[in-house]
Amino acid sequence: MGRVCGVSADLVPDELWERIAPLLPSHPARRHRHPGRLRVPDRVALGGIVYVLRKGVAWRDVPAQVVGCSGVTSWRRLRDWTEAGVWPRLHETLLAELRRAGLLEMDDCAIDGSHVRALKGGIMSGPRPSTAAAPGPSTT
Repeated sequence: MGRVCGVSADLVPDELWERIAPLLPSHPARRHRHPGRLRVPDRVALGGIVYVLRKGVAWRDVPAQVVGCSGVTSWRRLRDWTEAGVWPRLHETLLAELRRAGLLEMDDCAIDGSHVRALKGGIMSGPRPSTAAAPGPSTT
């Protein structure tokens, strides 16, 4: 098993890295005076993220000897990349590639809006769920 930048090559294959690397935000330049620790390379941090996704372990259980950095470092990078909008851009990039190759089959797709909040209450038919089970006043 080959290693690239301290991370095993099977965690972040070259094909995956080539797609993700251009989408990552640039990081601030190191200070000249009191530079602190060297920044873990983005590919190594991505390896930690992939490790957690594949193995289902907690961030604290990521083996730094295998991945090349701690789980906390990978988690922080995941947080930063999420805030920078990397994942939606990656999704769009992959969908565009599939469309160009004619491999995107939209006949077998589903749309799930159950996690989307209905602004201003939405339009409801029937009683509100919070009052549907509540006993009403007696008409006797």
